[in-house]
Amino acid sequence: MAELPHPDHPGTDDPGRGRRIGIDVGSVRIGVASCDPDGILATPVETVPRSKDRGLDAPDVRRIVGIVREYEAVEVIVGLPQTLRGEPGKAAKLASEFARRLRRSMPDVPVRLADERFTTVTAARALRESGVSARGARPVIDQVAAVAILQGWLDERSAAVNEADGDVGGSR
Repeated sequence: MAELPHPDHPGTDDPGRGRRIGIDVGSVRIGVASCDPDGILATPVETVPRSKDRGLDAPDVRRIVGIVREYEAVEVIVGLPQTLRGEPGKAAKLASEFARRLRRSMPDVPVRLADERFTTVTAARALRESGVSARGARPVIDQVAAVAILQGWLDERSAAVNEADGDVGGSR
């Protein structure tokens, strides 16, 4: 079995200013988020049904590629679920395979993997605490998880860019 990749870190080969797309890959749905061109705030986009077809022309891959093109994204961030010990599990294999398919479908856009421990659990808790019922909330939870994945990446990227620019205080 091929070794699963480790999460990427923002700041390496950074494509610069532009929208990014965050992806939360599940076995049934894919949550999608985007950010503003300055990479400050992540917002939900949609929930894409997962296809049983695992080819490059599968409906879920085509839809994500369509969103990336529509938003003119400079980078795609796919959540890589890991165990509490930082090891990949079954869900990480699904996310890694989906990321590989995206890379082959759009070789001109970097597809990165980001550590996403707890994002779905945190998203479900936040929705529950805000009064959203669990019934029918799964698609929303997937989008909120994608927002959490992308926002974490954006925050880490901002710190890396500020550090590279010598701005230790964090202001731009």
